[in-house]
Amino acid sequence: MPERIVVYGVTGSGKSTLARKLAGRTGLPYHSVDDDLAWQPGWVPVPDDEQRRRITALVAGDRWIIDGMFSKWRDIAQPRAELIVALDYPRWVSLSRLVRRTVMRCVTRRRICNGNLETPRGIFSGDSIIVWHFRSFARKRRTLRTWEADPGMPVVRLTSPRATRRWLASLPAGSP
Repeated sequence: MPERIVVYGVTGSGKSTLARKLAGRTGLPYHSVDDDLAWQPGWVPVPDDEQRRRITALVAGDRWIIDGMFSKWRDIAQPRAELIVALDYPRWVSLSRLVRRTVMRCVTRRRICNGNLETPRGIFSGDSIIVWHFRSFARKRRTLRTWEADPGMPVVRLTSPRATRRWLASLPAGSP
């Protein structure tokens, strides 16, 4: 029974939401990559060496779920993962979710990533989360499909929100 799980997908696919639901279903502890590893207040990135130190400590544990895997420390987390849940949705699904989520966060001023705010100005900046979606989409899809093709890598590839809901509902409580 997998007790070390990575939820992976393109930006806006619903990794954090699924990871939280999966944690609730299984009882495994959930760790947010954005909150626990990547961002400091003021949208200051955590330095790479500190991210690597944090992920090393986190994945040393026997039970966890994380909602992503950055290439700068994938070599640490991936070998410890017992399962990768890959959200491989069409672009329109993830992009529409991302735009809706980002606009709502701007309106409600809901704090994310260690107290940071998304702003209308940020939406249109060159390093906005929406721009990042376009820059990273093809690469992330290639990565998860490569993992799926590797017989040594345990991957559950989910291609629609409906398939994801069905998969989650099929899990017995307390067991992925």
